Amino acid sequence: MLQGGDVGMLRAKSLRQAMSLPEVLLWNALRDQTNGLKFRRQHPSGPYVADFYCHQARMIVEVDGEAHNRGDAPQSDAIRDAWFAERGIHVLRIPAIAILNDLDTAVAGVKVMAKERIGED
Repeated sequence: MLQGGDVGMLRAKSLRQAMSLPEVLLWNALRDQTNGLKFRRQHPSGPYVADFYCHQARMIVEVDGEAHNRGDAPQSDAIRDAWFAERGIHVLRIPAIAILNDLDTAVAGVKVMAKERIGED
């Protein structure tokens, strides 16, 4: 399983205590409605902290707010996604507004992707 060092663990703990509304909504849905899939929230992974990580599916779910569209954030996200891809981990990015507008569809998309990744239909 991907893990971070002590600094990553402390940062992840801090991030768990300061989750955004879309992250909280998605977390509540993922931990209650995923049919046996286990997700971890704010999971330290190497130099990064993933919003949500499913080890079974080797998949990360990132909730992207407006900041991900500004400045060098898109380039930073691409570098981060490449780092995970090199380790066989797929990153699914969901815009925060999509979660706020239609949580059920966002959760369904996560479930479908996770099941595809572990070979279930």
